[in-house]
Amino acid sequence: MTLNATNGRVDGSHQRRIDHGAVERAAADLLRALGADVDAEALGETPRRVADAYAELLTPQPFRATTFPNDDGYDELIVARSIPFHSLCMHHLLPFHGVAHVGYLPGERIIGLSKLGRVVEYFSRDLQIQERLTTQVAGWLQRELEPKGVGVVLEAEHLCMSLRGVQKLGAKTVTSALRGAVRDDARTRQEFLALTTRTSHDQ
Repeated sequence: MTLNATNGRVDGSHQRRIDHGAVERAAADLLRALGADVDAEALGETPRRVADAYAELLTPQPFRATTFPNDDGYDELIVARSIPFHSLCMHHLLPFHGVAHVGYLPGERIIGLSKLGRVVEYFSRDLQIQERLTTQVAGWLQRELEPKGVGVVLEAEHLCMSLRGVQKLGAKTVTSALRGAVRDDARTRQEFLALTTRTSHDQ
């Protein structure tokens, strides 16, 4: 997925084009291949619903990346914890879901806090692997803000692991992407990881 940013607006104009009719036909073919009676009343609207669902899951919403001058010279970590997200595994087309912890050490500009959630959601609306999603969020913040450091940690349960294969319900995968001082400065790295490893159960 490629982002276009003009005056801070992220529009994703180069994202994939979804052929809704082709998805409907493919869903009907899949049902037939699975032995389902696609003429049954209960399944009559299923191909359309499947197409609608995938279009929603794979279409990111544009947003404006509102930033402000760091006039007060704030030089400590800014961290948004436990941002809920869901995405689609590109290997099995099954969902994975969890929480993202996103932080940065500001330089000359700071970003509106809601935009940390927006950028996670934006990159989640794609056929993904968790590792790439983690680095995409970190890379976007690094490019957009030019901060002193960036840290992103994702914790997610993958239904391709919970419902099939090893069937380990509740198992979580954790990935991280650290940039700048959050990676290179031991004290800053320790502080960021300490903040992100606290869960809602600790509150």
